Amino acid sequence: MKFTLIAGPCAIEDKEMALHIGKTVKAICDELDIRYIFKGSYRKANRSKLDSFTGIGDENALQILKEVGEELGVETITDIHESHEADLVAKYVDHIQIPAFLCRQTELLLAAGKTGKGVNIKKGQFLSPEAMMFPVEKVLSTGNKNAWVCERGTTFGYSDLIVDATSISRLKAHGVPVIMDCTHSVQKPNRTEGVTGGDPSLIETIALSAIATGADGFFIETHPDPKSAKSDPHTMLQLDKLKPILEKCMKIRNVVNG
Repeated sequence: MKFTLIAGPCAIEDKEMALHIGKTVKAICDELDIRYIFKGSYRKANRSKLDSFTGIGDENALQILKEVGEELGVETITDIHESHEADLVAKYVDHIQIPAFLCRQTELLLAAGKTGKGVNIKKGQFLSPEAMMFPVEKVLSTGNKNAWVCERGTTFGYSDLIVDATSISRLKAHGVPVIMDCTHSVQKPNRTEGVTGGDPSLIETIALSAIATGADGFFIETHPDPKSAKSDPHTMLQLDKLKPILEKCMKIRNVVNG
């Protein structure tokens, strides 16, 4: 499998920003021979606080995702939170993502699988790598053979996540591609102010570990100025730091693969 990068802003803010990020990442991926899938959430449905940014409107954001894909000639992906969203979203993007907190939702997984789109299933922070066989089976049961699993850390107490270095190899036992979410895995959730924290300085460490243990791709949310982003400002990778990390990781992958 060609190494894959799923990358883009946490949420679609406007077309100009989406295109800027997409063009920049695409150029990096073209140079490094990486398959690129542009990511952006069309709606944020799992924010802690009631007044958190949730999006610019469903149809508006979905149309931007479609236009970015067409104008840049790249694949696109966005996440869904309820089963009724699957058919609508499938009209605009190439792949569908299942959030980690919802990875056991049977109707959601079946609806995503029935679209025939690629389905990236985030591993729940509360699940072992072995338990991910059940979400994968649900998608595959629809006849859709294009399922992936995505590691994004495991709950450690209440306010931190930890990434198990053995997780990638254990997830690969399910026989589907394994993606490492290098940004959400550095989150510091459940803070009392209601805004998820994080430590982006550890993104490179997570990526290096994952590439050395056989990850088939990365999920990285990125933004030219994360602090000004409307969603997840504390975990996104600053855009100009992406290329050096990918260059280092691809060198390691080439060595590991002989």
